[in-house]
Amino acid sequence: MAGPEPLLLAEPAQLDKFLKVGVDDPQLLAALHAASNRFRGHVRHPVTRVTGDVEQHDGDGTNVLHLRAAPVVTVTLVEVDGVAVTDYKALRRSGVLKRTAGCWPADAEIDVTYDHGLAVVPAEIAEVVVDQARVIYRVDPAIAQVSTGSDSVTFAATAAVGVTSQWSEVVAAYRLNRGDGS
Repeated sequence: MAGPEPLLLAEPAQLDKFLKVGVDDPQLLAALHAASNRFRGHVRHPVTRVTGDVEQHDGDGTNVLHLRAAPVVTVTLVEVDGVAVTDYKALRRSGVLKRTAGCWPADAEIDVTYDHGLAVVPAEIAEVVVDQARVIYRVDPAIAQVSTGSDSVTFAATAAVGVTSQWSEVVAAYRLNRGDGS
């Protein structure tokens, strides 16, 4: 069974200011969901608040554990091979759990229960999501140019490339840096 649908990263009314089709328009909502999902994929975390999330990790012998989401709001439980530990510090903005007395044992199973994400989506995220949704709504990706008689329309570079420089800057500001480029 699938989990609940993630929250939109912008309000339908924000997109409707440009499209003027109504906030309940299925295509408007689909475009907004697609743009929100694309942003989440690019930054590699849900962005919005998640409570009681449980992650399983394998220890690697270092004192740093990279959680899959940020910012970290609260860590409620950390277990190493089923035994609760308290000698850690959560680095809120980076999503790192640092062991303060030693290292996370190599090959140990580490379970982390925590709350993460933003309670309010920043305006800069909403803005780029709305921009991306506008492109998704209006552009058929299979069409680069349409001509009828003396009229011709060529779609913007975002249709071919997929993102604007503003999108790239906001993604970079909110992306979790894992250093692996994947």
